[in-house]
Amino acid sequence: MMNEPISSIMSRELITLGPKDTLDKADAILRNKRIHHLPVVENGTLVGLITTYDLFKIEFAKSEYTSVIIENVMPTKLATLEPNDKVGTAAEIFLAHLFHAIPIVEGRKLVGIITTHDVMKYCFKKEYSGLPWTS
Repeated sequence: MMNEPISSIMSRELITLGPKDTLDKADAILRNKRIHHLPVVENGTLVGLITTYDLFKIEFAKSEYTSVIIENVMPTKLATLEPNDKVGTAAEIFLAHLFHAIPIVEGRKLVGIITTHDVMKYCFKKEYSGLPWTS
């Protein structure tokens, strides 16, 4: 069931930040777009990731966000997968490391992202494909 490539369920239309952007921009995007993970790219290359959890745990007051540069606080050691890796591989990584998102790259070029929600939705649709709300 989980042997399909990640490319079949990953999100391709991504909102990203640059490493020189500030935390206030990240915070605004995360809140306004109601997302939890923002890849950080430079010239199409993945260089980091900032999440709502990162904003929760950093030690800056919200009033300081306008002067804090993303590259100074973003995690850069990231698990990544490639589009042809299997959905089951992503699920294993999510379970083993308690991640909720994995950037999908070709080389270092960001081409998508997969989240735990994507995997749950995939499994649900496989199991209950005949129901009207799964199409």
